[in-house]
Amino acid sequence: MRALAIDAPGSARVVERARPVPGAGEALVRVKRAGLCGTDLSTFLGKNPLVTYPRVIGHEIAGIIEAIGDGVAGWPAGAAVTLSPYKHCGACAACRHARPNACRNNQTLGVQREGALAEFAVVSADRLFTSASLSLDHLALVEPFCIGMHAVRRARVVQDDAVLVMGCGGVGAGAVAAAAGRGANVIAMDVDPDKLAQATALGARHTVISTDAEAAAHIRALTGGEGPDVVIEAVGKPATYRLALDLVAACGRIVYIGWVKGDIALEARQIVAKEVDILGSRNATDEFAEVIALFESGRIDPLALVTNRVLLDDVPAMFKRWAERPESVGKILVEI
Repeated sequence: MRALAIDAPGSARVVERARPVPGAGEALVRVKRAGLCGTDLSTFLGKNPLVTYPRVIGHEIAGIIEAIGDGVAGWPAGAAVTLSPYKHCGACAACRHARPNACRNNQTLGVQREGALAEFAVVSADRLFTSASLSLDHLALVEPFCIGMHAVRRARVVQDDAVLVMGCGGVGAGAVAAAAGRGANVIAMDVDPDKLAQATALGARHTVISTDAEAAAHIRALTGGEGPDVVIEAVGKPATYRLALDLVAACGRIVYIGWVKGDIALEARQIVAKEVDILGSRNATDEFAEVIALFESGRIDPLALVTNRVLLDDVPAMFKRWAERPESVGKILVEI
């Protein structure tokens, strides 16, 4: 079968791999759609601190069940599915505290283990999810929205909270939709006006261009001079990590989703003086069913985020274009 591998930073190619065979408790999925996100771009650029090379990427997947292994029930061949790409050990401190998304030994498809951007993938049947009404395109977008929704849960967002979402790519868009769904006053911030327009469609009440010299002042004005109750950082840059702390209200909550390679200096005085809750948010837990229900409700259109559709053979060239102009690309769907 064919698969997309990144051999080293800056080098992506379509390779041949043996077609996998499902074992006990597993299902063989014929992959039909795969989403590409910022994690994949970071892997291509050599900026993902968790990945080793060479690596077949792919963790946002939708496909059709081709076959099942022994002991699998309730998943007939031909069913359209998406999947949770995370695998946990069950023994570390995070797993013992029922937070397997932060497993010390986490193995995510396409990062710490071979991914599913291939013609076929074998996955644990207990990691599969389906919908009676959603298309394969919709199912491929479930996982990135789950990450944003998990961050909103971590932030304990409630109705009428002022929530600033920094970065409105696939993950940030999920945070916008989830926070707006809880009745929050969502402020979306991004460098790209098109992404801000998408954030508005997902429920953001206000938008701010991050490169605007008056961006910080605008956000403070929108929050009565206090700053947002919650800041969700979905960019992954030292400057936005620091800006989140500058902007958040006293006794507010900051949730960092974006990965940064290396150390970041934060002003300790602000952390103490504001008594800020600083939270990390990694992957997702049981948000998959919730996101599927959100998509099924028709209240938002996640396909509005899709800016590029490519075939498997076109992915290496797409990565080069994306790396040159990252602001010009939103969500990429690969058709296999």
